[in-house]
Order: sequence, then C-alpha cells, then structure tokens
Amino acid sequence: MRLLGCFTAAMLGVTFPCTLQEVTVRRYTAVVQRDPDTRMYVAYIPGWPGAHTQGESLDELQANLREVVELLLEDGEPKLEAEFVGTQTVVLS
Repeated sequence: MRLLGCFTAAMLGVTFPCTLQEVTVRRYTAVVQRDPDTRMYVAYIPGWPGAHTQGESLDELQANLREVVELLLEDGEPKLEAEFVGTQTVVLS
C-alpha cells in the first residue's frame, strides 16, 4: 500500500512541505483461542515459527502480536511454512 500526503494549516497560514513517502503495509493472519484454564487469549500465526503470544485481553493480545512480529521481522521477511486458509465447522448428529 502506498500512502502519499501533504498538510496545510490554512487558518494559521502555515504550509508544510509536501513529501512523498512510501509505506509498506504487511498483513498477517493470527489464529486466536481462549485457554479454558487460564482464561488467557492465545494467538499464533500459522506457518511462522516463533510467531505466538498471549494476553489477558484482546487489546493486550494485539499489542503483544505486533511486538512479536516486529521482533521477528528484524531477521527479515518470513518464509511462511503454511498458509492460513480458513475454518470449517463440523456438524454431527
């Protein structure tokens, strides 16, 4: 994704220079579960060894996931060993 922009504060008569900045947006899908014993939220990114964490709330879990991914990306882009496809419900009668 590419983000471009300028900012002008017309009421103040101030114009900030327009700069072109390219931002890379990466998206990873995490599987989230709730541990029945600890009531903690647990998440992992399928196919990415080491990409897992936990949190007491979904907000804490999201912050922890971001931190884990940022740390893992310091070693470069991952070569995912699997791809998240979705979920299925199995119904038995």
